[in-house]
Amino acid sequence: MNTLKATFLWVALLAAQSTWASSTLRCGSALVSVDDPSSEVWDKCGPPVSRAKQGSHQVVDAYGGVHELEVEEWIYGPDHGMYQYLQMEGNRLVKIDSRRGQ
Repeated sequence: MNTLKATFLWVALLAAQSTWASSTLRCGSALVSVDDPSSEVWDKCGPPVSRAKQGSHQVVDAYGGVHELEVEEWIYGPDHGMYQYLQMEGNRLVKIDSRRGQ
């Protein structure tokens, strides 16, 4: 029974670590995180190698107001063969994804 608990804890820690890794990105000695403003990402990481508009979508705020958010994808890399794909919505970093190649 103790082995089962230890295995479960190990799997949970690995899952949590992968979640943390995808919510931050190291740019030199600086870190950017999900929910950082795009201007902060630009200041810390510099200009992306590629920047493309992906469209837009509507969100409803707490007061019922509807807002249109522009969606962009910024690509950084390659860094040891890895590319970093950052999704910006309404000038906020909302997603970080890392993949080999392009």
